[in-house]
Amino acid sequence: MIQSIRQFTDNANFARAVIVTVAAVLPVFILNLFNLFDIGLTIAIGAFLIYPADIPSNLQHRAKGLLVTVGIVTGSTLLVNLLHPYPWVFYPVITLVVFFLSMISVYGQRATMVAFSGLLAIALGTGHINHGWEIAVYTGLILGGGLLYTFLSLTINYLNPHRYTELEVAECLKLTAKYLKLRGDLWDAGANRASIVEKQLHLQVDINATHENLREILIRNRSNSGSSNRSRKMLLVFISLMEILELALSTSFDHSKLHQKFGEHSKVLATYQNLAYNLAATLKKIGKSINNRKKYIPKHNLIADLEALENAINEYEQLLGKEAAAEGVFMLMNMMHYAEKQIEKIKIIERAFTVNITFKDITKSRDNDLDKFISSDYYPLATLKENLTFSSTIFRHSLRLAVTIALGFVIGALFPLQNVYWILLTIVVIMRPGYGLTKQRSYQRIVGTITGGIIAFAIISFVHHPVIIGTLIIVCMLLGYTFTAINYRIGATFVTMYVIFLYSMLTPNIDEVLQYRILDTVVGSVLAFLGNYFFWPSWEFMNLPVFIKKSIEANRNYLAEISQYYNNKGNVTTTYRLARKNAFVELGNLMQSYQRMTQEPKSKQKQLQQIYKLAVLNHTLLSSLASLGTYIQSHKTYKASEAFNVVVNTVIKNLDNAIALLTLNVQVQQAQQNNNEDLAMRFTELKNIRARELREIHVTDEEEFRLKMEEAHLVIEQLVWLNSLSEKIVKATRMLELGK
Repeated sequence: MIQSIRQFTDNANFARAVIVTVAAVLPVFILNLFNLFDIGLTIAIGAFLIYPADIPSNLQHRAKGLLVTVGIVTGSTLLVNLLHPYPWVFYPVITLVVFFLSMISVYGQRATMVAFSGLLAIALGTGHINHGWEIAVYTGLILGGGLLYTFLSLTINYLNPHRYTELEVAECLKLTAKYLKLRGDLWDAGANRASIVEKQLHLQVDINATHENLREILIRNRSNSGSSNRSRKMLLVFISLMEILELALSTSFDHSKLHQKFGEHSKVLATYQNLAYNLAATLKKIGKSINNRKKYIPKHNLIADLEALENAINEYEQLLGKEAAAEGVFMLMNMMHYAEKQIEKIKIIERAFTVNITFKDITKSRDNDLDKFISSDYYPLATLKENLTFSSTIFRHSLRLAVTIALGFVIGALFPLQNVYWILLTIVVIMRPGYGLTKQRSYQRIVGTITGGIIAFAIISFVHHPVIIGTLIIVCMLLGYTFTAINYRIGATFVTMYVIFLYSMLTPNIDEVLQYRILDTVVGSVLAFLGNYFFWPSWEFMNLPVFIKKSIEANRNYLAEISQYYNNKGNVTTTYRLARKNAFVELGNLMQSYQRMTQEPKSKQKQLQQIYKLAVLNHTLLSSLASLGTYIQSHKTYKASEAFNVVVNTVIKNLDNAIALLTLNVQVQQAQQNNNEDLAMRFTELKNIRARELREIHVTDEEEFRLKMEEAHLVIEQLVWLNSLSEKIVKATRMLELGK
């Protein structure tokens, strides 16, 4: 129980909820002592408006983001109050401001949340109109509340700067462990492998998001303020986790073939599966130790598990005899080599949390290149101009939001609704670029509001003591803001409760307040839902070809970097690592788009199965590429043959053909046919490498001979597989293009 409470309270969402609750309650409590409750409440509103833009990151970016938000919120509040007396100016200008604030989202997540705060300020401002000198006073108090929240947030971040990083690393450990656990599940004889692969693809979306957060906090912090031993340690752990994930993806086994071959010797596979599960369990335990702020104590003896696997392989070889078991031993040794590499990476992570050492030289050689792995904080005006077109999802959403807000104003003017700004708030809060998320939030908002209203109304029917009501307000605020990012329905429930508790202390007609709040919420939700469906909707099938194209392009660029590295040898270049990172990111983006599509109406889920097939093919292609790249990096390799380069170029041409199809370039059908005969000859040449090298290598040089044979075997197998996959991608893309 205590551990569950600690996990709930020790996270970024709860920390931000505490900050906004303190920033809101403190001025109300203090100023109420001097009968200045309204002033305290206005300051609290200012703090509340800044809270959404408080995205965890390094201190410098957090400060800049919050101060810009304070300026936008204050300016929006002032504009609403100044223009409200002039309706013929107010409505068109505010609609344009809503549009341009929403367009800021083209600059990324932080800009999206800054814009969201500005939109909230406009919605709330319409419900708190002032006149004359009161406008300056009210705007000044909003500014004060925003600065108060900024001060508290930056102070807490300064006092505990590493906790968010630790929690993100712990989350990354948990997700990577889950991925390895799924890899272990593949070894069950009756496993539904298609379902497991689908889970891995969906998990890749969450892993990519966590990786991006860690790049932002670890690498940008490193650039702006240098790097402490603690941050270097976390960076080492993060790099190791990325390598563990790449190893897991790069090592693919034919599980059906292995079960068929070792069906009568299941102990070997069971021993390996146990090791695979313990790899995942070890990462999960390290993550838990970070979450709980406890010293990590290893539970699983991975070296002993590896020895058990080696013994099982020896028993298998002795049972069948050396010659009969040769092929099986070769397969099992590949599995053991993979496990050895994973254990090596996990031991690095374990050492980071068990040995008190300094990390002065960690990634020192990469310091100049690390900045290339994070997005630029440069915000050119050209980016905004490029998105002022109907081909932009953000443009469509901004236009849709502006028109829906305008409809909210019209409904508020035509019907006797008590608090029109609640309609506007509901539209701003739940309306998202995607139909699925807007629909989900509409439902959650309505259910949360009704549930919260019923619970709050039941409580205030029996409880009337102001101290108890005040305590409930604070508790509900804290829980509401914490759950908003975790479970929106629960968050909406607690937010509704604290609003009703607050109104119960301010007004006697709480029944009427509750009725209007529910009515306004329903109206706002319906408007948002209808707006997303009818006003320039951005159905996901319109965007998916772009995500598929980017994923194929990223895989193609990754293959080109692998080929260049294989031909030139030397150290792994920054462009190689960037290409690898982009391949993982674009695959995650493709799956994220597919997930959004599954939430849309059935009539809009066009070619859903074909798109999923392309996602799986891209995932399999990335796995094969990672396998080839990992092998080349971790083994001594010899000069690449001309046949290797011809086959690689053929695969790249196939991928280029698929890209051309997706960009409406149909002149792609002839190239593959012209190359079939030459490609078949090249595969024959590759398969004859062993015989040719037998004549070149002295019999006494057995180790070099073995290494060349191993290299030739793996490279041939991967090239054959890569070519097959690239052809399947072209075929699947052509079917998508022709709408078959």
